[in-house]
Amino acid sequence: MRILVINPNTTEAVTERVVKHVRRIAPSATIVPATGRFGARYIASRASAAIAAHAALDAYAAFGAECDAVYLACFGDPGLLALREIAPVPVVGMAEAACREAAAAGRFSIVTGGTAWRPMLSEFVTLLGLSDRLAGIRATNATGGEIHHDPDAALADLVAACRACAEADGAQTVILGGAGLAGLAERIQPDVPVPVLCSVEAGTRAVLAAAALPRPTPSRHPLTDATGLSPALARLLAGP
Repeated sequence: MRILVINPNTTEAVTERVVKHVRRIAPSATIVPATGRFGARYIASRASAAIAAHAALDAYAAFGAECDAVYLACFGDPGLLALREIAPVPVVGMAEAACREAAAAGRFSIVTGGTAWRPMLSEFVTLLGLSDRLAGIRATNATGGEIHHDPDAALADLVAACRACAEADGAQTVILGGAGLAGLAERIQPDVPVPVLCSVEAGTRAVLAAAALPRPTPSRHPLTDATGLSPALARLLAGP
């Protein structure tokens, strides 16, 4: 099994962090890592998320050949539906996978880094049709990028937010969302009275399951009149 892992942030260290956890869950798979070629070092706003969607398509065009599945490893899933439109293989988004896994167990909350993500994730969950299962969204002042660089400094705030989700919001599961937060759920879990779900690990489980299913038929709409795209993306979008 060959899985393309796209990190549409431009920080290679985040890609390495995600891939480490993917390989731990899927040791027999061949992992093809791809980091955004342009855009924000770490997505923390609507503008940077919009740019990241383009970067995700660009990465797929460059590295997606011969892959059996695509894992969009960014909480918020920028470009997810566009990737599904053009890819002839399953495409799994980290945020969607984590939300659906958590919702299957009951009411859930999301904890992430960066306050700008709260309204963005609220809208995202609504679009998934899971707003009736959402207990709340809590975000630390530190962004996901800052947490990635110094996780120890953010640990107390993350624990407090996760506990508040369980004790004040009534969440039965808490999603710790963000590529830069990979590996922190297991450190937080002993201090939180409900399960803490790592979004990176949830997405990995989902992409492994999706890769074993029949391949979807992409609904490609050739884009024949465009300029400024990478040669690989222009060829892909031009269609056969």
